[in-house]
Amino acid sequence: MTMYKKYFGLSELPFTIAPDPRYLYLSAEHREALASLLYGINCNGGFVLLTGEIGTGKTTVCRCLLEQIPDSAEIAFILNPKYSISELLEAICDELKIRYDRSENRIKGYIDALNGHLLESHARGVNTVLIIDEAQNLSLDALEQIRLLTNLETSSEKLLQIILIGQPELLEQLSRQQLRQLNQRITARYHLHALNPSELREYVSHRLAVSGCEAPLFTPGALRTLHRLTHGVPRMVNIICDRALLGAYVERRRQVDSGVLRRAAAEVLGRGSETSGGVKGWLRRWMTWPTAAVLLLALGWWLPGAAGDGWWPRLQAMLASAPTPTNTLIPAAEAKPPVAEAVQSKEAPSAEPSAAAVPAPAPQQPAETVTPEGVVEPIDPEPLPVDIAAQPQVSAAPRVSSPGDWQWPEGTDLGATAVLAYRALFRSWGLSYDPQAAPQLCSFARAHNLSCLSQPGGVNELLQYNLPAVLDLFNARGQGFQAALIGIDRSKELAHVEIAGEQRWVALSELRTWMSGARLLLWRMPPGYNAPLRPEERGPLVPWLENNLARLQGKPMPAATRQRYDEPLQLQVLAFQHQNSLQADGVVGPQTIIQLSALTESGIPLLSSTARE
Repeated sequence: MTMYKKYFGLSELPFTIAPDPRYLYLSAEHREALASLLYGINCNGGFVLLTGEIGTGKTTVCRCLLEQIPDSAEIAFILNPKYSISELLEAICDELKIRYDRSENRIKGYIDALNGHLLESHARGVNTVLIIDEAQNLSLDALEQIRLLTNLETSSEKLLQIILIGQPELLEQLSRQQLRQLNQRITARYHLHALNPSELREYVSHRLAVSGCEAPLFTPGALRTLHRLTHGVPRMVNIICDRALLGAYVERRRQVDSGVLRRAAAEVLGRGSETSGGVKGWLRRWMTWPTAAVLLLALGWWLPGAAGDGWWPRLQAMLASAPTPTNTLIPAAEAKPPVAEAVQSKEAPSAEPSAAAVPAPAPQQPAETVTPEGVVEPIDPEPLPVDIAAQPQVSAAPRVSSPGDWQWPEGTDLGATAVLAYRALFRSWGLSYDPQAAPQLCSFARAHNLSCLSQPGGVNELLQYNLPAVLDLFNARGQGFQAALIGIDRSKELAHVEIAGEQRWVALSELRTWMSGARLLLWRMPPGYNAPLRPEERGPLVPWLENNLARLQGKPMPAATRQRYDEPLQLQVLAFQHQNSLQADGVVGPQTIIQLSALTESGIPLLSSTARE
């Protein structure tokens, strides 16, 4: 499985099922579950209960909890509770390093040793926590014995806090009459559900980013298929995504689409009904992936730009041999020319359209030009190797067109539109991007203090971010292509996009109709940023955050900057998040940073300068 790692520019495999804390993704439900567990522990005594279906992240939440338990606490973690009562007590004593005399029949000896240890720990100010995973496997007698452990107490406090983690069967056991006393002692409980579609997109993007690739390796359609097949269960998401990336590597694809993902799911789940046509043949083919991958590796075909890789030479050939514009477009019936009217530059003649084959602009008399709202002029004047080097200005009365009418001849390879869209995106930040020199675009972005945000959402989310982005569009004939969103005229409800070197205006309503999703946007990383900042953490993001909030509020810069993300700063962040319609959780991640930077820093290419008015 490691063979696809270098092909996609990954530093490590992103979808292993091991509970690596670096890959921790906390959805809203996971955060609520964690808060419930922390609340239960702070209640000093009793039981805390966390349940959820298989693979929903119970163990992940538990490990996150362990990281937040203070050093003054000691933990006994039981992973396999299929023990007799004596074996269970022995396991607890072993975890707490309690000496005891082994006995087959005398449970009292274990209880006395445990009680003595708990009293000694309490005298030293140490809180003892017992965590039992897979608690649905405990027998009724074992559960009753665990309840009796909570009777170990002083005159004012319980000596042992117990956390039970298990599948829904545990709830059925606790509802039994003979366990009603235990059920009544549960001070906090939470049932964890699977990820919803939005959380699944964020989950996949998060794991890819941690593994060193922030590019969208899964198409929006593939992610919808993934949620339908896995129902949002993280463990199944990991298994299928891992197999799908291997499939995309063997088929020499740059992204996992719905077809690749369905074939991966058919192999993992064994559901022939999930794919259509030729499933058995595909399964036989996928079963030989390791052999095929070794062969590709031996031939040197899998490295981007290496011998045998036809992607870049094919793109160059397309750019070099562009037919005349009038021969590239198949206009939709009764449709006006679907292109924004371009005006000839006064300093240089306009470039001819690139071979990505977009409709040619209709002839127009020179007119007085204005820069429309939100258009970012390129900083780097260096001409690019293709014909999209200069952003043409648009007339004051631009012609509005619809992506549904932008059509190409059958068989046209529209993959080049993605490359051209990425180049337009980087150009909006004043950068000249060469995909041959830097095939991993997010690595190129990080080298220039930018970061990628994959699958940022729909039109409403893009309006909220107010930053240029690469869009996935389709037309009335079902052809898919990419364009760069480079500006917004909010007063006229128009979007300014660049498609294969030509700039056009599109009504926002039409964009919502013909946009299958946003692929990627770029945002500026603050100094030292490498992960979201959480309450009470320390790091270089804290001074940046404090200074920018002070600048936003018109206050003088602090004489001595904070080093810890303390409560006063958290309250300011919560107020800012609430005011800007962000999730008010106090976590300073990409969304909060993007919004704050747009309001306080210069040199950021906003889609619209009136976004905050």
